Amino acid sequence: MALHVRGVVLPEDEMRDLWLVGDRITLDPVAGAQTVSDRGYLLPGLVDAHCHIGMAPGGAPISTVDDARALAAVDRDTGVLAIRDAGSPYPYPELDGDPDMPRLARAGRHIAPVKRYLRDIGVEVEAPEVAATVRAQAAAGNGWVKLVGDWIDRGVGDLAPAWDAGTLRAAVEEAHEAGARITAHVFGEEAVDVLVRAGIDSVEHGTGLSIDLVDEMARRGTALIPTMVNIATFGSIASRAAERFPGYAAHMLRLRDGFPAVVAAAYEAGVPIYVGTDAGGGIAHGLAARELLLLHERAGLSTVDALRAGSWGAREWLGFPGLVEGGLADLVVYDADPRVDLRAVGAPRHIILRGRVVPVPG
Repeated sequence: MALHVRGVVLPEDEMRDLWLVGDRITLDPVAGAQTVSDRGYLLPGLVDAHCHIGMAPGGAPISTVDDARALAAVDRDTGVLAIRDAGSPYPYPELDGDPDMPRLARAGRHIAPVKRYLRDIGVEVEAPEVAATVRAQAAAGNGWVKLVGDWIDRGVGDLAPAWDAGTLRAAVEEAHEAGARITAHVFGEEAVDVLVRAGIDSVEHGTGLSIDLVDEMARRGTALIPTMVNIATFGSIASRAAERFPGYAAHMLRLRDGFPAVVAAAYEAGVPIYVGTDAGGGIAHGLAARELLLLHERAGLSTVDALRAGSWGAREWLGFPGLVEGGLADLVVYDADPRVDLRAVGAPRHIILRGRVVPVPG
């Protein structure tokens, strides 16, 4: 059955009627459509542009596709209707078109240095194998490749690049030749500089970004997914590492403390910024609304730009059209105007995914 929704459509700020026919939106009236809502504020479905539905709470790989389905449903039920899985140790391509699941943009497995990353999560390879592994993981995902750009090097006692600069640059080139976009986990200063200048498509976390590099990202259009919910955990990471690796612990705390200013500088420079929580492993699912609020409160994004980062802007970046003629029938209805108070994003009244109403928990 066709659905009808009326409300103030964002970001256009226009009172509008939308008809949802199957998985698409039309602005032309549809006779007999069921009215779901005739008031409120209509936002294109929210996005978590960095999470992992192939990792169970605690960090181990999931064991069945139903596990992935359950984790994605946690996000969906908060209004997150599109997900970019930034690396999964468990493949679940059968969910790409599942009518009950958020839209999925997926990387394959993390590509990681040998014995320097989370156990059983990544494909661990030496430098000569990275390019071939990028090709393989481009085929395993549906448009993205994920590198672990840096991690703690226990021999150094601090963060260090996963591979040499030439290997990192070649990985970016290989992904693009394979027709995929590529992103990387980066905490420190060195690897992110190489990757941005090599033309990487997005930076995950990015705590080691410099002002000069922020300007380079803006020039190139390189996206930043700050995962501020994740960065808040750096204190506990540092405390666990302090006895054995005091230099690393101190470094992580400096990165944490300076990060709001880094994100603010990226925002002021015009870097595209998108909401991502790093859910999966140590971060719970369903926190996109909190991440969106942190971008406003801690990094100074305006309410409209924070909404763009977590809704229509992120959807466009991932290739999922918004609330326009022929767009995808994914939207969230709010009673209050989220531009006035972003906390409204945490209280959806109606969620519609792929033209079907999703019950709002509680």
